Amino acid sequence: MEIRVLQGSITEVTSDVVVVNLFEGVASPGGATGAVDSALGGAISDLIGSGEIKGKLNETTLIHTFGKIAAKRVLVMGLGKPEEFDLDRVRQVSGTAARFLRKKGVRKATTIVHGAGIGGLAVQDAAQAVAEGCIIADYDPDFYKSDRESPMLETITIVERDADKVTLIQAGVRIGVILGNATNDARTLGNEPANNMTPSILAERAREVAERFGLEFEVHDENWMRDQGMGALLAVAAGSAQSPRLMVMKYRAEGATKTLGLVGKGITFDSGGISIKPSDGMQDMKFDMSGASAVIQALRAIAELRPKINVIGVVPATENMPSGSAYKPGDIVRTKAGKTIEIITTDAEGRLILADALTYTKELGADMMVDVATLTGACVVALGHDYTGVMGNDPAMVSAVLDAAADAGEKAWELPLPPEYMEQLKSEYADSKNCGERWGGALTGGLFLKQFADETAWVHMDIAGPADSSKEKPYRSAGATGVAVRTLAALAMRLSAE
Repeated sequence: MEIRVLQGSITEVTSDVVVVNLFEGVASPGGATGAVDSALGGAISDLIGSGEIKGKLNETTLIHTFGKIAAKRVLVMGLGKPEEFDLDRVRQVSGTAARFLRKKGVRKATTIVHGAGIGGLAVQDAAQAVAEGCIIADYDPDFYKSDRESPMLETITIVERDADKVTLIQAGVRIGVILGNATNDARTLGNEPANNMTPSILAERAREVAERFGLEFEVHDENWMRDQGMGALLAVAAGSAQSPRLMVMKYRAEGATKTLGLVGKGITFDSGGISIKPSDGMQDMKFDMSGASAVIQALRAIAELRPKINVIGVVPATENMPSGSAYKPGDIVRTKAGKTIEIITTDAEGRLILADALTYTKELGADMMVDVATLTGACVVALGHDYTGVMGNDPAMVSAVLDAAADAGEKAWELPLPPEYMEQLKSEYADSKNCGERWGGALTGGLFLKQFADETAWVHMDIAGPADSSKEKPYRSAGATGVAVRTLAALAMRLSAE
C-alpha cells in the first residue's frame, strides 16, 4: 500500500471513497466532516438525526455522493466518546476503515488525519497512527490458499487543507509506514507454518532483512554453540532433526556511546518436548518464535529510523521436539554463564535458550537488554490476551519500556520479581531448577532469566498473550500480531533522545 499526502480540499479530491469521522453524541458535524455534509446537502446530518449514524467507535456508514463532490462515496467512521479518544483509537479507526474498504473492493481512497488537534494529539503523531492503522489492517495471513483473492488497497491519500501542516503529516506518515510494514513482516514470519519456518529458514529470512536494510549480520550453528558452551540452548535443540541457529544483527549509529541489546525467543515449533503438550491447540505453537520475529523486524525499523544508539539483536532459534535424543526431566545442563540447571519440565524451554543468549548479548557489549518471549501461559492467565507482562531489574529501564509501549499503542503492565519466589527455583542437584510452582509462573520465569542478566540493566517482556489472536478484529486479521516490534523501535528512539 502507498500512502500519499496532498494539500487541498477534501471535497475536491477525486477518489473512489473519502473517509471522514464523527464523535459519539455529535448532532451537527464540523471540520472536514461538516464540509462534506454541507456539500451533500446535509445527508450526514440527516442520518445522525434518524439514528443511523451514532458515532460509536469503529462504526461504518457508507454514503453515495451522486456527483455532489469529487469522491464517489463517503465513509463516515465513528470515533467513539471524545473523552476516551487517543492515538490507539486513531489506529483502530483508520484500520477499520481500511479493512472495510478492502471488502468493498476499493483500490484508491482518501482520508483526513483523524484526531489531529483533538485532546492534545499532535498532528504528526496522529498522521503516524493513521498510516500504521491502514497498513496493519491491509494484511491477511491467507498466503497459502490456492484461491486467495484478498483485495488490497493500492493507495490512500491523506488530504490536508492547511499547507503549514503538510510537512508534519508527511513526517508522521513516513514513520507510520516504516513501523506498519515492519509489524506486518513480523506477522508473516509468525504465520508461516513450522515446516516452512525452521531455524535455518528463519536465519535466512533474518539475513535477507539485514542485507536489505544495511545491518551487520552473523549466524552460528550448533558446532559454534558447543564451542561457546551454550549447553542450555543445545539441550533444547537435541530432540529435533532441525539444527539450531543463533543470529546476530547489529545496527551501528555514528557517535553512539551506548548499546541496547534485544533478545528474541525463537522456538520455531514447541511440542513441549518429552513433557509434551496436549494436542488440542498445538498447531499454534508455530507462534512460539514471535519474540524472534519481533526482534528481527524491530532491527529493520530501527535501521530505517536511525536513532543515535547502537542496537544488537540476538535470536536463538530451535525446535523443541521429543525423540530418543531429546533432553529429559531430571537432566542437568550447564549454561554459557557456567550455571547448572536441573530440568523439571522440558516445556520450560524458552528460558533456557534465552539464558545462553542473554549471556552472549552481554559479551557483545550491551549496556542494557530487553528480551521478548512467548514465555509463559501463566502470564496469559494473569493479564489476558491483550497485555504484555513487563518485569526487570532496573526501574528506569522498566519505565522506559512501559513508556515505549504506550508510545506504540501496545498494552503492557509491570509485574513484580519477588525475591522470595526464588525459593521455588532452588534445586538439590544444580544451581537452579528451570521452573517453579504453577502459581506465579510468569514471575518465576522472569526470576530465572534475571540470574543471567546479572548487573546489566534488563527487562523481560512476556508476550505470550498478545503474540497471536484467534479472532479477526475490525482493524486487524487473526493470526500473528507482530506485537513488540513498535515498542522496541519506540524504545530505541526514546533511549536515543535521552
